[in-house]
Amino acid sequence: MTTQVLAALSPVVLLIALGVLLRRRRFLDERFWPQAERLSYFILLPSLFFHGLVTAEIEALPIAELTLTLVAAIVVVAALTLAARPLMRIDGPGFTSVFQGSIRFNNYVGVTLAAGLFPENGIALAAICNAVIVPTVNILSVLVFARHGTVRLGLRRVARQVATNPLVLASLAGIAAKAAGLQMPPGIGPAMRSLGAASLPLGLLCVGAALEFAGARRWIRPVAIASMLKFGAMPLATMAVALLVGLSGEALVTALVFQVLPTASSSYILARQLGGDAPLMAGITAVQTVLAVATIPLVLALLL
Repeated sequence: MTTQVLAALSPVVLLIALGVLLRRRRFLDERFWPQAERLSYFILLPSLFFHGLVTAEIEALPIAELTLTLVAAIVVVAALTLAARPLMRIDGPGFTSVFQGSIRFNNYVGVTLAAGLFPENGIALAAICNAVIVPTVNILSVLVFARHGTVRLGLRRVARQVATNPLVLASLAGIAAKAAGLQMPPGIGPAMRSLGAASLPLGLLCVGAALEFAGARRWIRPVAIASMLKFGAMPLATMAVALLVGLSGEALVTALVFQVLPTASSSYILARQLGGDAPLMAGITAVQTVLAVATIPLVLALLL
């Protein structure tokens, strides 16, 4: 398994590094990166999820056990993060960044790893993980922003954040279409497959381009706490729940992969919009992305 993980992780690392290099060298206009990320998030990745679910044999996948494992583990780690706040010695906006760093995940890294590890069911398992994790972490994060951030949110805005997420909508649509026995018309399937294939390399380049390390040097304690919760508590909680509900095989590996991913660059945008500490969030994201190169194979080797 360790060899498989390293083989699947190597293109992820190379593409993220290329994204860093392209941004540092200003090979592309600065305006390219936000537009590329928008294209990936709203068009390419949803196409990948929808096509992957419609064409996969999801009837054989343990969707209920996978859902319970992911949600329960995230809630446990969220509670631990709230309990650990006195140790952080930071203000409310700073705590929102640590909270996001402990539970959020990077879609592009997770999908690429799942597809590399399990060519047949990886995309479908990744789509299910996204459909479960995205609303869970968004609801928890927005509630923490409402309590500790500088921008106050109403329930309507919280609901809209979740209900309009393109990855959740694409995953639910794919599951519904598969359950109804619908087939994609000729030409549509190959087109969606091509769009989906483009999402992974472009998304990983955007991950590299978005990395900012300057903030990490200023807040060693909160960055360390967020990373310990993400790379330590989260996979341990996931494994414990998986043992209780009987989750195993490819679904268990995919769950662990998604739960030990670094936090997403979109966390920075959320911190900026909802009154969090955006520079600290950028530092947490950058440090976790680098640490993930070692922690992902290490965690899987120790727990499986």
